[in-house]
Amino acid sequence: MSKDLRVRRLRLRNWKNFLQVDVEIHDRLFLVGANASGKSNFLDAFRFLRDIAQSGSGFREAVLHPRRGGVSGIRCLAARRYPDVEIAVDLEDKTSVAKWSYKIVFHQDSQRRPRIRRESVVRDGQTLVARPNDDDAADPERLTQTYLEQVNVNQAFRHLAVFFGSIRYLHLVPQFVREADRSVGRTNDPFGGDFLEQIADTRERTRTARLARIQRALRVAVPQLKQIELWRDARGAPHLRGQYWHWRRQGAWQNEEQFSDGTLRLMGLLWAAMDKGGPLLLEEPELSLHPEIVRVLPQMLARAQGRSGRQAFVSTHSADLLRDDGIGLDEAMLLIPGADGTDVVPAGSNFDVRPSLDGGLSLADVAIPKTGPENAVQLATFKDMLPCQLPGRSPRLRGQSGRAKDRRRNTEGR
Repeated sequence: MSKDLRVRRLRLRNWKNFLQVDVEIHDRLFLVGANASGKSNFLDAFRFLRDIAQSGSGFREAVLHPRRGGVSGIRCLAARRYPDVEIAVDLEDKTSVAKWSYKIVFHQDSQRRPRIRRESVVRDGQTLVARPNDDDAADPERLTQTYLEQVNVNQAFRHLAVFFGSIRYLHLVPQFVREADRSVGRTNDPFGGDFLEQIADTRERTRTARLARIQRALRVAVPQLKQIELWRDARGAPHLRGQYWHWRRQGAWQNEEQFSDGTLRLMGLLWAAMDKGGPLLLEEPELSLHPEIVRVLPQMLARAQGRSGRQAFVSTHSADLLRDDGIGLDEAMLLIPGADGTDVVPAGSNFDVRPSLDGGLSLADVAIPKTGPENAVQLATFKDMLPCQLPGRSPRLRGQSGRAKDRRRNTEGR
């Protein structure tokens, strides 16, 4: 079954920031790197697999999505002799111990249209799909679609397509949750616009149990919160409302419009973590949260995974999050930019990380300095970087020069 699949290895070639990547994947993954090092683009490789597997989307739409900008926008700028883009994943089925591999290689033709070079599906060493095949040779237009997205040919590995289609990206924006009209007609909104609809559409028994678990977790972050529940207004629109301890005996009720940004983000994160399915992709979940809450986020994810079995891949800049002693060195990936793209290095493979940890430092103490920009302190001199402060020219002299030009223009105008 697709819910029992786990991603165990990812290989990328010429994918955005990455000239070449080959990393093992565990149930949790923490991506640490400087701005623009490629954390979001690493996660987007999994979003791409989701997009090509979903009905109504598919390969062409996934490549040409504005977020990616076609093959030219995807291909790594450091690519030279090998121009094709390649994504390959190895998966493992927990129940049957079956091993799967999926690989797609693509490029663009002379008219800049995306075309599949190779596509393969392998199960326990047996090749189920190897493209291009004879049918593709007879009709090259077939290479604009993957077998993954075609129900008439993917029966033998359809649960692989279902698994990819259940990958979830979440970067919840609290204001979108508060805009009730935004959720109309939306599904799997990466920014949480359909969060309330998701809760409302969940079977009542499951919904009640999940909200109860979220409520218990939130009592640590928001001690005044006594109870949370789904509530519908006069129009039937769903809302979340919470009862807060108050000077009145019965307390006071507030809905998502009054919830803090941190409360809404934490609710959305916990709800998604309790869903079953493919990996949950989280970008900077520490935003709007108190540092003491951020410190226990990895533990909260681990507990949610214990129930759902869902993998969680997290990008972060937070030293507080990385101070959790439960994060293994094989779960943390350091993204280090270079002249030939970004290298993805498991923290445990770095020769001086383990000795530093043995010496009493935390993963945050080691990883953040290794992945941060070398001269970040120079940003403090921002004022001195402005054009008006260029070396060799004082503001006063420039001002006099400008006034002299104005006088010349006025004279010439007369």
